Amino acid sequence: MPQTYESKIYSLPTSDQVSQAANHFLELKSKEAIAKHGRFTVAFSGGSLPTLVTKYAAHNPNIDFSKWFIFFADERCVAHSSPDSNYKLVVDEFIQKVNANGKTIIPEQNIFAINQSLVHNSEEAAEDYEHQLTSVFVSKDSVRYPIFDLILLGMGPDGHTCSLFPGYPQVQETGRWITHIDNSPKPPSSRITLTLPVINDAHNVAFFSTGAGKAAILKEILDERSEKYPSAKVIPHRGNLYWFLDSPASSQLQESSISPFGL
Repeated sequence: MPQTYESKIYSLPTSDQVSQAANHFLELKSKEAIAKHGRFTVAFSGGSLPTLVTKYAAHNPNIDFSKWFIFFADERCVAHSSPDSNYKLVVDEFIQKVNANGKTIIPEQNIFAINQSLVHNSEEAAEDYEHQLTSVFVSKDSVRYPIFDLILLGMGPDGHTCSLFPGYPQVQETGRWITHIDNSPKPPSSRITLTLPVINDAHNVAFFSTGAGKAAILKEILDERSEKYPSAKVIPHRGNLYWFLDSPASSQLQESSISPFGL
């Protein structure tokens, strides 16, 4: 039987219920991946996403976090201690909560952060992070793109995702796994990011978006099928795509676009 793939849009009444849905979703996808190949490779984007998706999952005893390999879908070229660091955000909001009470459940060697010594040169930082990916996903000679079990994404009010911004050349990059940007329209200006081909090669990609401020652009992307935004270009070639929204974010979508929530 050929593999069938899902594309689902879920709407939950509140952002807290989105977090609860994320908990069930992460448990399911983690178990599926670990049963299949003994590990779970997951990439986090930044902003509000890590807090939203791990609020309940960080305390879920049914998730085997010892098998998680944690990556960053994009990262700011700053020190790990900087308040702008996506790494710091994920550590503070998720990893420390999992590794509570003196335990080390997620091994440090399973967390792949930007090289702090290279943050003043985004191109070198991107090359180094790509090298880190090859250490886990075999080599670039063996696979065209790394295949993540799950990539967790947010969407900005301009339709950007990761550090792929509308009208910027990084959106068109196809030869690299990781690219860099030094003129980001959002500070900090220097960043590294997964490229669209890597995102679209994942087994699962999930967007999490809340708030009425995203409603109009979500309508353009999900109902009107606009292709002018980077978030609209996330179309996994062989994987599943999920959108988890709260009611304000989904308020302008056609009811027929929304699936009943169930995992």
